[in-house]
Amino acid sequence: MFPVKSCIFALTGLILSPFLFTPSLAAPVSPMYRPSSALTGHDLAIIVNDADPLSVQIAAYYQQQRQIPAEQMIHVRFAPNQAVLSKQQFEQVKKEVDQKTPEHVQAFALTWLQPFRVDCMSITTAFAAGFSESFCAKGCVETHNSPYFTSETDKPFKTHGWRPTMAVAGKTFAEAKKLIDTGVAADYSHPQGSAYLLKTSDKARSSRAVLFPRVAESLTSFWPVNYLEQDYIEGRQDVMFYFTGLTKVPHLADNRYLPGAVADHLTSTGGVMSGSDQMNITEWLRAGATASYGAVVEPCNFPAKFPNPGVLMYFYLRGSSLIEAYWKSVAQPGQGIFVGEPLAKPFAYQPHQTPTH
Repeated sequence: MFPVKSCIFALTGLILSPFLFTPSLAAPVSPMYRPSSALTGHDLAIIVNDADPLSVQIAAYYQQQRQIPAEQMIHVRFAPNQAVLSKQQFEQVKKEVDQKTPEHVQAFALTWLQPFRVDCMSITTAFAAGFSESFCAKGCVETHNSPYFTSETDKPFKTHGWRPTMAVAGKTFAEAKKLIDTGVAADYSHPQGSAYLLKTSDKARSSRAVLFPRVAESLTSFWPVNYLEQDYIEGRQDVMFYFTGLTKVPHLADNRYLPGAVADHLTSTGGVMSGSDQMNITEWLRAGATASYGAVVEPCNFPAKFPNPGVLMYFYLRGSSLIEAYWKSVAQPGQGIFVGEPLAKPFAYQPHQTPTH
């Protein structure tokens, strides 16, 4: 049961203030002035389940599109299409993955939607950091903090010992291909879009909306940020960021999502890939978003367990890849799964380019 009680995130001031304002001039400074590097195919390993034909097909296509070196294709084998891996099953797979992964690899891409959990935690966090019950919770308690949260590093494994992980997958190959193609198309595109931060009528699922006015105030000089007190948007042609809180978000397909767009809804079971009575995060991807995030077990409505839009936009707009920006925005990711195209980098600059902002 999703509790009515709200937990106010301690980072109300985000991490934006020290970076977006210069004390000497007291004037806004665009995050574009501090461009960050983005992970590439050289930095990412693909984990493929050879017992799952769809996983094999997705992995081959993603390798081709992102030019992933052959030695970074990590082949494992376990029974596919099961919702949950046991701790014992996972640790056998993870041991094999760790042995096969080159040391320089900084992130993982999974090529399946199920399994989406390892015992009591999300599969993406399990691959990123290893299984630990400290990422789990019985009842409404906080879980293990991510050292990668708000980190300025561009080498998460080297710096923190974590390899952020995202599932680049779909229920069909056509869905996965669309997702991958959208992510690739986003690269270096510098889209002109908007952010939509919605405080809905669902008070329990609007717990992180306490952050939204400050996010809008801090970023609106550099990027159009719309803070809205309503249940949905429709007919918008410029959606780059859409963050809300509802069990089901109406009119998803009535908006146009730009390549590289990020969207999610704070709710209890959005990441449960085996089905639930709440909207699944893959609905965002079908509507055109390039990544989403959702809970795989009841997280309670602690904002720290969900993406912080201000943090995500701060890193993404500076040029980070999608997997970096999304992962850096979640303080306690143990109960949530990341799904999308990890290497999309719409705001990055190609090596020969120089920022002109």
